[in-house]
Amino acid sequence: VESVTERTDLKQKVLADIEAVVSSSTVICTNTSTNPIATLAAALSSPARFCGMHFFNPVRRMSLVEVIRGPDTSDSTVAAVVLHAKRLKKVPIVVQDSPGFLVNRVLTPYLHESVELLREGVDLESIDRVSRRFGMPLGPLELYDMVGLDTAFYAGLVMANAIGDRIDASPVIPALVKAGWLGRKTGCGFYSYKSTGHDAKIATVNEKLGTVIEPYRLPERQITDDEICDRLFLPMLLESLLVLDEGIVRDGCDIDLAVIHALGFPAFRGGVLAWGDSLGATEVVRRLDQFKYLGARMIAPARLLAHVESGLPFASPGERVPVQQKNV
Repeated sequence: VESVTERTDLKQKVLADIEAVVSSSTVICTNTSTNPIATLAAALSSPARFCGMHFFNPVRRMSLVEVIRGPDTSDSTVAAVVLHAKRLKKVPIVVQDSPGFLVNRVLTPYLHESVELLREGVDLESIDRVSRRFGMPLGPLELYDMVGLDTAFYAGLVMANAIGDRIDASPVIPALVKAGWLGRKTGCGFYSYKSTGHDAKIATVNEKLGTVIEPYRLPERQITDDEICDRLFLPMLLESLLVLDEGIVRDGCDIDLAVIHALGFPAFRGGVLAWGDSLGATEVVRRLDQFKYLGARMIAPARLLAHVESGLPFASPGERVPVQQKNV
């Protein structure tokens, strides 16, 4: 399993070097969160034995592993990697090669919305408090700081290129990176910390944050905690439905399993699709309607409207709801 820095050229070189010294039957994997498997496979003469194996940090605590099937990956390679993940006592989910794979794809709209709320004048601590009250282990802005704002910046560029019709690359994140505020690793990000490093504890809100955000302010809105909650989690639900449309995963149960094990989505809610089922498709559409002013990222996709008509749950294993491809 190759796990060097997320530089495409470096990964390709290391993978080619590995292929040159291992036997023809050896399965080769890359641990990547952003690099397309097809791009990395171009460096190999035998791409059928190559796939992605995306571990989540901290690796010792996070049980999920995304097993990413490239366009040329063989079934036997996928089976071998799934077995290896299980031997490591991990929970493997097989996903298709696509930007962000599964977990980061679903996570991106949630993180993006938290910054948009901040730009609209919503208090930082309120955003994170609402998320934790929902059941998340960390609020989205706390999560940004933990991941590292430089890491989030580069991942955000990849995702903005992939789903830019629904989210734009936030100007706030690069501004924070330019200021040298990268989160816990530098002792300052959205919050200020008592020390530096992954386990640093929050001291207070970054008192200078407003000066960085000010040039990017949006019209201020008065918004309730319930509306903050919907703004954060409805986009995750919508992106999950689009993931199903694109065949990135086998079914909705894989999505719910992944968000619980990789993102800490509250298990008592059953996962993001199960949470949507608890509301019902009709109620989800009603809640989205109040956010029409936000544009494409809050428009009901065709799959959601199909569930309104069919009454079938989002998370049914193997279910296939007839969907017209045009969004309404």
